[in-house]
Amino acid sequence: MLSQFQAVGQGLFTQGLVSAQGGNLSVKLGEHLVITHRGSPLGSIQEGDLVQTGITKNSRATPLASTELEVHRCIYKNTSALAVVHAHPPYAVALSFTEEEIVPCDVEGRTLLPRVPILGADIEVKLEELADEIARLIGEHKVILIRGHGSFAVSQLLEEAYYYTVVLERSCRLRYLLKALDVDPGASPI
Repeated sequence: MLSQFQAVGQGLFTQGLVSAQGGNLSVKLGEHLVITHRGSPLGSIQEGDLVQTGITKNSRATPLASTELEVHRCIYKNTSALAVVHAHPPYAVALSFTEEEIVPCDVEGRTLLPRVPILGADIEVKLEELADEIARLIGEHKVILIRGHGSFAVSQLLEEAYYYTVVLERSCRLRYLLKALDVDPGASPI
């Protein structure tokens, strides 16, 4: 399991989808979850950067878990997801300030992520306050965005949730560039 966390964490970091100590990863194991340690560097995860705790109960290690633990717990309680990737993809976050939702304009993005909702009109809201809404929407979509903050992606595999995060950012980068060129991202290329 450590190697999965390391590969995904390093991928997120090297692609600029998280900062040195930003973002978090988790996987569900029955009634428990393994989540990255609060402030752990995703680009170089070590064994000590993983915290195991209950989905409904705290353990002695719980205080060390990521600050977004409650969001991960809520997702696992209310969906069939077995893996969660929380990242801060810069183009997606930038577009979250101006868009109500992300509708990818590229074929891969449209196929995998037909619509990505954006939550949190008030960027001062705490993620714990959005946990139920995040879980509800993530049950209908593979990825959601929190305005001004970042994305949550879910799947049965950590690598697949990572892939959805990458597809979201690529789609948002293209949308951003098209808007900068004053081209309607929703217009047909013909």
